Amino acid sequence: MDNQSSICGFLLFEFSEIRELQILHFLLFLILYLAIVSGNLLIISAVAFDHHLHTPMYFFLMNLAIQDLGSVSTIIPKSMANSFNNTRNISYSGCVAQVFSFVFFVGSDFFLLTIMAYDRYVAICNPLQYEMVMNRQACTQMVAGVWITGLFYGAMHTGGTFAVPFCSNMVNQFYCEIPQLLKLSCSDSYLTEVAILAISAAIELGCFVFIIVTYVLIFTAVLRIPSVQGRQKAFSTCLPHLIVFSIFIFTGWFAYLRPPSSTPSDLDLALTVIYTFVPPMLNPIIYSMRNKEIKVALAKLLAAVSSFQV
Repeated sequence: MDNQSSICGFLLFEFSEIRELQILHFLLFLILYLAIVSGNLLIISAVAFDHHLHTPMYFFLMNLAIQDLGSVSTIIPKSMANSFNNTRNISYSGCVAQVFSFVFFVGSDFFLLTIMAYDRYVAICNPLQYEMVMNRQACTQMVAGVWITGLFYGAMHTGGTFAVPFCSNMVNQFYCEIPQLLKLSCSDSYLTEVAILAISAAIELGCFVFIIVTYVLIFTAVLRIPSVQGRQKAFSTCLPHLIVFSIFIFTGWFAYLRPPSSTPSDLDLALTVIYTFVPPMLNPIIYSMRNKEIKVALAKLLAAVSSFQV
């Protein structure tokens, strides 16, 4: 009997059996989710409605906001609903959809951050060639490649994960996380997905090295800028990008590549919360909310909305 017919659904991690703490978890996740959604929707709206922001950097930022919205919307609402309804259930098809969608959005996010590092490199190190290199057609092709690669990632990891037979349906995480699902396998066929994870990690390591080299070149160029204000602006743009990317990649690697424990671990939960919540919540702040052009665009957007309501 195949695993889909033998297991109709999974039981996700329960934060607490105490009803009051379940409601507290629901409210905490709701606040975080609304903050993430609000921040990213503001970025998408500002870039979409202000033609002054129709540049490569803001085009990438808008796609990053869409990916962040997608990744959190894939997993957080289900966890909130389970806590609110005092249940742990997720259907087999729902778990498959979670794995595919989350890997799709997070994988796309990863490669887009790599492209954004290249964009900043060209803008700072080769400003005279920026418009030629980062033209509209090139940017569109890059972003299309990011989304297509994300789809491939999602399909590959979903297929590798759910090709195995499961001997249990107890997932020790608040969403269907691949390492926790692989623990439930009752055959060695899960090693296929482990190999896929290792290959993915190698590809991501290559991207990480590319980003580090890119930022070394950027910082070298920035130090040559005679203007103190110019150096500060360049550093304020690049350093947050590097910090968030480092948090994202190291917590994700540690969660996915280390041998999963046989019992629920506070470390597993903490790492998952960090790489699922922190980047989507910080990206709007460090990339955009501190940006003068975004602030002006948001002010115009809010003024237009207010006048329309009047």
